[in-house]
Amino acid sequence: MTSTPPHDVQSVDGNGGVTGDAAPVPQRSGVQAIDRAAAILRCFGPHTPELGISEISRATGLSTSTAHRLLAAMQQNRLVRQTAHRRYALGPLIPQLARDVEVPTALRDLALPVMYQLRDQVDETAGLHELLPSWQRVVIDQVESRQPLRRTYTEIGEPIQLPYGAPGKAMLAFVPYKVQEEQLAVPLEQVTPTTVTDPDRLRAQLATIRAERVALSFSERTPGIRTVASPIFDGTGRVVGCLSLSGPEMRMPAERMYELAPQVRAAAWSISEALGGTEETLAECRADAQPPAHR
Repeated sequence: MTSTPPHDVQSVDGNGGVTGDAAPVPQRSGVQAIDRAAAILRCFGPHTPELGISEISRATGLSTSTAHRLLAAMQQNRLVRQTAHRRYALGPLIPQLARDVEVPTALRDLALPVMYQLRDQVDETAGLHELLPSWQRVVIDQVESRQPLRRTYTEIGEPIQLPYGAPGKAMLAFVPYKVQEEQLAVPLEQVTPTTVTDPDRLRAQLATIRAERVALSFSERTPGIRTVASPIFDGTGRVVGCLSLSGPEMRMPAERMYELAPQVRAAAWSISEALGGTEETLAECRADAQPPAHR
């Protein structure tokens, strides 16, 4: 796993400006800046995953110029990130820190032995992805291939939109239908030449994924990387994550991907069963994810 290099340590002055290590910050100003940054972080939640600077300013009572300076410093330290249309969302440092200090989750504990076994059988990188309450996904762990040329996830803990790549689509196919439509209503960026951005084409793919419980990505999010993914369900039938197998396209022709699909599906389902998933709860989840006309 490639680690993220540490950022330069910075502090924020009372007006939200960024200062270097050599410049001491008065205690009162520093505390005020922390209070203001905390107030900004509290603006985000399940119903407000993204906010514009005017919304943040109104919610916190800060001037837009002060909010902008604080957000710039928070972005440098990965506490927030900028999304499309100059809006902001929580940054990758927060879930990363939470995962680093919390007791390992049942999902990770149950998935890791399966991931090692899958990697040893296939010698491609196995990835574990978690579905967030914001209807995004994050990579939470990986077991890398032993090949010199291999897939290595470098964005551990960084939120990724569900329509991009096989892991996201494997989960998107099983979330409630209304959520699928909300996700597909957002314009998608052509991040690689093979990125699927057409909503109707994505809907057709999601229908196939629901039937087969396998999603494929032909370098749709990361150039040169192909992925096979299958969803993971909990005891209530909710999709909670997915298991993926990724490698360079030179070793992952379409024929091999189709051959690996049943193996990845079986590995993912073994994790689901360990979490309490059953065929009955899966059927209920699949029904909720279907368009109303197909229920």
